[in-house]
Amino acid sequence: MGGVRGLVYSSIPILAFVPVNAFWGLTVAIWAALGVAVAMLGWSLARRENPQPAISGFIGVAICVFIAWRTGSAKGYFLYGIITQAVYGGAFALSALARWPLVGVIWGFLDGKGMAWRRIPAARRWYATATWIWAALFAIRAVLQFALYRNDEVNWLGAARIGMGWPLALVAFAGTIWAVRRAMVHEAEPIESRSETTS
Repeated sequence: MGGVRGLVYSSIPILAFVPVNAFWGLTVAIWAALGVAVAMLGWSLARRENPQPAISGFIGVAICVFIAWRTGSAKGYFLYGIITQAVYGGAFALSALARWPLVGVIWGFLDGKGMAWRRIPAARRWYATATWIWAALFAIRAVLQFALYRNDEVNWLGAARIGMGWPLALVAFAGTIWAVRRAMVHEAEPIESRSETTS
């Protein structure tokens, strides 16, 4: 969420939090992460860019450091992210099972065609495929990071958060483009061809 800049704004505070916590402790790490988030927000506003990714990043960092402060543990910084990944994964999986795959819903809104794709079984299957790709991505992130969280692996949590952010998101995005293009091919077919395909 927030595109490439959103990934940047959510990753850089981690690069400050983890090493500062290792050398100077939790309190200093909390202020370091918050300071970086505030600096990035200020930078975005000064450049008159769309502030939404920076604002979302700052809110996310604020929630993470609050949990770390309340729990008194550096690993608490990552708990919010683990929970949100699990929620996203569940939402995408349930939407696919209910035959309202979220990728199709989102693409229908962005493309301006609405929900017409739901009347085309082949298109619906491809949107479901794209949705399952994202459900798997979120599930992998949540499960692996939760295992690291249970084992108090703060350094590895930071590495996993960044390493499983950009690379896996790019893979899922490529898979989504592949599936959506195939869905659009079926949407563009004449009605007669669709009936022949389904029969």
